[in-house]
Amino acid sequence: MSSTLFRTKKVEQSILDTEEPEHALKKSLSALDLTVFGVGVIIGTGIFVLTGTVAKNNAGPATALAFVAAGVACALAALCYAEFASTVPVAGSAYTFSYASLGELPAWIIGWDLVLEFALGTAVVAVGWSGYIQSLMDNAGWNMPAALGSREGADVFGFDILAAALVLVLTAILVIGMKLSARITSIVVAIKVTVVLVVIIAGAFLIKGDNYDPFIPKEQPVEAGASLDSPLIQLMFGWAPSNFGVMGIFTAASVVFFAFIGFDVVATAAEETKNPQRDMPRGILGSLVICTTLYVLVSIVVTGMQHYSELSVDAPLADAFKATGHPWYAGFISFGAAVGLTTVCMILLLGQTRVFFAMSRDGLLPRFFSHVHPRFKTPHRPTILLGVIIAVLAGFTPLTELAALVNIGTLFAFVVVAIGVIILRKSRPDLPRSFRTPWVPVVPILSVCASLWLMINLPAETWVRFAIWMAVGFLVYFLYGRTHSRLARGEAGKEQPSAGGGTA
Repeated sequence: MSSTLFRTKKVEQSILDTEEPEHALKKSLSALDLTVFGVGVIIGTGIFVLTGTVAKNNAGPATALAFVAAGVACALAALCYAEFASTVPVAGSAYTFSYASLGELPAWIIGWDLVLEFALGTAVVAVGWSGYIQSLMDNAGWNMPAALGSREGADVFGFDILAAALVLVLTAILVIGMKLSARITSIVVAIKVTVVLVVIIAGAFLIKGDNYDPFIPKEQPVEAGASLDSPLIQLMFGWAPSNFGVMGIFTAASVVFFAFIGFDVVATAAEETKNPQRDMPRGILGSLVICTTLYVLVSIVVTGMQHYSELSVDAPLADAFKATGHPWYAGFISFGAAVGLTTVCMILLLGQTRVFFAMSRDGLLPRFFSHVHPRFKTPHRPTILLGVIIAVLAGFTPLTELAALVNIGTLFAFVVVAIGVIILRKSRPDLPRSFRTPWVPVVPILSVCASLWLMINLPAETWVRFAIWMAVGFLVYFLYGRTHSRLARGEAGKEQPSAGGGTA
């Protein structure tokens, strides 16, 4: 049993599979395209919302330091992703990396995890986009019927037609081709970054030095009951992190980390990159550096414009400009947020379809979904299937309580990739690596520790839901995947990999 559960797929075979005509994706992306994809998916509601939440509840003006701490944790994971993505330039991201280093069952677990992460992420972002659009429509005097709008807090049963329509339109774009997706993403990202730069530049002239005092609040800045302490930490260790003082910065970091989610999606496009050995590390690390810099600058500006105790939790940037007598910027920021969320939604959907496609090509899911479109060379079948399912989810289901599953799924993937780097270094030291994670195993171990720390800051309910989804995944694997995988059928090469993470 263990020999089949932990059989690994040789890196060379994974690369050979990408050359099969019926299962080969078109290579059209450059380092710039990858960087734009990264910035496009990272900068979303996080920068427009989370800044006010953690500044008011945890860190005050020191929110900038929280973004730095979260950025460092992501950078550790990004270094591991960069090595894997350049060494194994195959669709599937952490799933493919796990298959080459940890074995089939761990690969299935992470793939199943990523399917959930990207699906919920896409649906949640689509609902958020719908909310921004409806807000802009309301400002213009156009009111959506309650039955066709967002259902959060609504008194009637309805279908969020805007959220569903967005997902279906983006699905069609992804079917047509990656280059078209990259061009649309570039335009939207340019608009989104322009909005962020306007906030930074215009807000810099409205900063008041007194608002930075104290820079690190020494006492709880909000009323009792507003703490973001984690029930899981209290359950496991008998204590909870402070939500003020120096420890408040680290608590805030575990929250603002979720504003960085998405850079790992860049790795799912490795197979469609012209020169993945060179461009994948540039795209992953470049997008992370750009976004971290923008996050830090925005948090410095907004806490300087308005005292942290007075910041809005729902729309801190827009409301800070209103408080300083500049309401025009509020509408401009809302417009930028609405436009920007389209790329977040599209790239999350892109990531999910590539993971699903890779799992299907390996036989862990029906091979029917691993055929590419004869003209567009895109995985059109899983894209259409998943697009329709997510459109229905976004239209019917309020997903705010499930959104935290996106976060735990991402952190779990970070842990697996970091461990995989260490194992593959030992099991396959001969592999050509155009980019090497520095200071192995120190950096991967630090990445694992940082990710686990952020994971235990999540609510206990999130862990329960995550465990249920994983249990369903185990059931699917043992009923279908284990016996239908190409390794089980001997289709993935003449030699069978050995157990325990090695290769034949």
